[in-house]
Amino acid sequence: MTRISEENRNLFEQSIFLPMVLTILNRDLEIFNTAGFKLKKPYIHLIDETMNRVQKDLFLIKQKMKENKMKSVQLERDEAFTLFLFILDGWEEKHNYFNPRIRSEVSRLLEIYLTNPLTDK
Repeated sequence: MTRISEENRNLFEQSIFLPMVLTILNRDLEIFNTAGFKLKKPYIHLIDETMNRVQKDLFLIKQKMKENKMKSVQLERDEAFTLFLFILDGWEEKHNYFNPRIRSEVSRLLEIYLTNPLTDK
């Protein structure tokens, strides 16, 4: 049984998934910068703005986690699962995430950030 509330679990998960979104956006930005697009500036601008929003949200999440004495640490990773340690006010819980679920959630967040550039998630 978990001692972590759904709200705190969402914070932990966002602290895991948003850096992955940033990694993907960084890789995509490199591709757009080196690819032979005729009009690449709008794409680069969209990715830059999206990265700024993700970074801002991640900063706020990390601030909230620090206030609540929360920390997440990746412990192990294999082909199928990634194990994370969630620390909340001295309590520790290990959570195992199925890697395809992580990819799916990161993809969902990426789609939200890219399709709703002016609104929050």
